Amino acid sequence: MRRAIALIGLFGIVVAGLSLAVLPTSKTVAASNDQRIFLIPASDGYGVADCLSSKTSECGKIVADAWCEAQGFAKATAFGIASREDFTGSVSKPVITEPAEQPLSITCGG
Repeated sequence: MRRAIALIGLFGIVVAGLSLAVLPTSKTVAASNDQRIFLIPASDGYGVADCLSSKTSECGKIVADAWCEAQGFAKATAFGIASREDFTGSVSKPVITEPAEQPLSITCGG
């Protein structure tokens, strides 16, 4: 009886090993080479504006890379204070009561 149980167990292990060897493996998908610019308000409440506003800051690179990874990109290619061309022109007549802080931009890519 013990031999039969041992042979059944051995047979089950062999079949499981063969089925794992035959199953197709999942393929890794490379990140696309697309780039995308994200605009972040300078007063976002997380205090990352100080890091992102200076391009030479090491913490800025860390924050920008983390932002891009959270959005599904490999890394940040550029970050800093957004240029006016990035965020103006989308509204025909702006209604501004107070001068707003200039937003920050993070460019993510592969």
